[in-house]
Amino acid sequence: MNVYVRELSSALARTGVECDVYTRADADDLPASVLVEPGLRVHHVPAGPLGVLPKEELVAVVDEFTDAVLAHMRSGAVPDGGPFEPLGFDAVHANYWLSGLVGHRLKHELDLPLVSTFHTLDRVKAQASPEEVSADEPHRRAEAEAAIMACSDAVLASCSVEAEQLVGFYGADPGRVRVVTPGVDHAFFAPGSRVQARRAVGLDPAGPLILFVGRIQPLKGAPVAVEALARLGDHPRAELVVVGGPSGPRGRAHLADLHELVDRLGLAGRVRFVDPQPHELLSSYYRAADVCVVPSRSESFGLVALEAAACGTPVVAADVGGLTTLVDHGVTGFLVDPVTPAGMAEAVSVVLGDAGRAACLGRASAVRARRYTWSEAAAQLRATYDDLTAAGLVACR
Repeated sequence: MNVYVRELSSALARTGVECDVYTRADADDLPASVLVEPGLRVHHVPAGPLGVLPKEELVAVVDEFTDAVLAHMRSGAVPDGGPFEPLGFDAVHANYWLSGLVGHRLKHELDLPLVSTFHTLDRVKAQASPEEVSADEPHRRAEAEAAIMACSDAVLASCSVEAEQLVGFYGADPGRVRVVTPGVDHAFFAPGSRVQARRAVGLDPAGPLILFVGRIQPLKGAPVAVEALARLGDHPRAELVVVGGPSGPRGRAHLADLHELVDRLGLAGRVRFVDPQPHELLSSYYRAADVCVVPSRSESFGLVALEAAACGTPVVAADVGGLTTLVDHGVTGFLVDPVTPAGMAEAVSVVLGDAGRAACLGRASAVRARRYTWSEAAAQLRATYDDLTAAGLVACR
């Protein structure tokens, strides 16, 4: 979601749309406002105690955050290192359900159209990973998502599958659901030398390498990747690199369970854990890998799969959600249904066992990924903003 907001805001600014991004301040040394580039400002808004708050505790500071954002938007001015410049707002765009709570109120206070992007949906998540929802989210989330959708002038979906989920799980008005596909920064995420990439990140330049990128939580399915590695009997030198950190209140326990699984399966020398990386540095890991696995239980889009494909790396992914729109089965990679270690291992083995086919999959992946750009996403979103500012506001149900 951070990548989405940053890249899309930047692309919008380059089309001439002035963007002001409001985010919660989590340190006392952050400037109140930062001019990221012409047309794009980020504002650090104090709300609650300084410091990082667990995601499940953020709902408690939503009202305070909203008050501060509202006061700033009404002030009509912002410092950019020089004279104050007037601000004028034409629309509010909320990302995630917590920001949706903020946007819902801003719409009514300021009479502005509301655009909502949810990124993940509670009812979809509950179906795929019920134990994670009960631990991570307050009971009100699904009801809040439904209320936000009912009041939104437009609800953005990342793909046709998510659009169907918005309508099917929440009764969203199909006429207000718009598909705006995320992009990828092709300046960073592009094919390159696998040997040089492995050297850059300190990995074995020779043996088969499988990559998993994602938060360490049940929804993302890292244990499936580990167990799939254990089943690759034809590739005893294959290694798995897990890039990501624990997420949620049980994240550390889940990470400990994952390490225990690695030890129990005798894979201690073949699984490497890497802390979360700056986004642009992930490209080296994608290029280093022979195959990227995405065994998620659900994905609204699947940016990891797209970024890996843009780097020319075949993807073996779960046949769920937005992944079904990103992976062309048998052409750019493979979709696995059901998502089991045996199924993942079988598909991975095909990629590792046939260098010629792997090369074809990689080339096709990179070509297909060229369709996805942030500039195209920004053009679609700008058209949405134009439509909404020319129409009357949707009445809140």
